Amino acid sequence: MLLSWLRRRTASGKRPPASYRPTLESLDERIVPANAHFIHATSSVDGNGALVVDFKEAGLGNNQNIDYTVTGDQNASFTYMNKGGNTVQGQPFNATDATLASGTFSSDKNGNITATLTSEAPSPSADDLKLANGNGWKLITDITYTNLSLNDTTNGVSVAVDDASFHSVTPVVK
Repeated sequence: MLLSWLRRRTASGKRPPASYRPTLESLDERIVPANAHFIHATSSVDGNGALVVDFKEAGLGNNQNIDYTVTGDQNASFTYMNKGGNTVQGQPFNATDATLASGTFSSDKNGNITATLTSEAPSPSADDLKLANGNGWKLITDITYTNLSLNDTTNGVSVAVDDASFHSVTPVVK
């Protein structure tokens, strides 16, 4: 009798609504890497005039191959200085480029990539070097890298990179 008092009364013998029991579903197909983003990206120029971009990107997923490019404006000017310290008259030899470096890297078990992309250093043509060959002249090299961007082309993520420049005066070797 006591138990009948604790039981809920229903009108006209209807059953109480079934209790809600949530079910678990697999999230394997729904889990995607966190959004890809650059932690840092820095630029410098090595001793030969090549652009070096060091970077770290996170949020990539484990063991993923990611394609990168470094784009920007490269302007290189090559002129000569004679024994008297005077710059040769005329137009300097120029070189320009837009895609400076590219590469593919694999993310680690934490979904990160830490890597370096290096461009090729521009140089004057062999014919240009013949003009000053053996005269004791010096080659003046000025290279600027501007409007630089590091691009993760796999995920569509980009980050601006600081401009960099290079200046060198070296003897022309025979």
